[in-house]
Amino acid sequence: MNTALTASITTLPQQLRKTITWDRGKELSAHAAFTLATGTKVYSADPHSPWQRPTNENNNGLSRQYFPKGTDLSRWSATDLEAIAHTLNNRPRKSLNWKTPAEVLNEQLQSPEQASVATTS
Repeated sequence: MNTALTASITTLPQQLRKTITWDRGKELSAHAAFTLATGTKVYSADPHSPWQRPTNENNNGLSRQYFPKGTDLSRWSATDLEAIAHTLNNRPRKSLNWKTPAEVLNEQLQSPEQASVATTS
């Protein structure tokens, strides 16, 4: 997980990769190494507190349309996973005033006063 997340997050502009909030799953158990490799601080939500990560929980629900819980993602190619991510990132969200996450990210990147926190849903 660290290798894939490191490769992915380092493609973002520095101002959008200052922090990441993760749940307490084993996927990011090597978070200290991730922080050293990327400079991105990792925070963890409290156990059994999904309201602390509402965007993540919403994305989990949307992802379940493609991958039922417990699906082994290793059977999917990187191209397949990127296509699904593209579909989800271009799906309008009520929480973004019916903009897509891709549109909001683009607005953040184009803004002269770039926010210190990335806004996604």
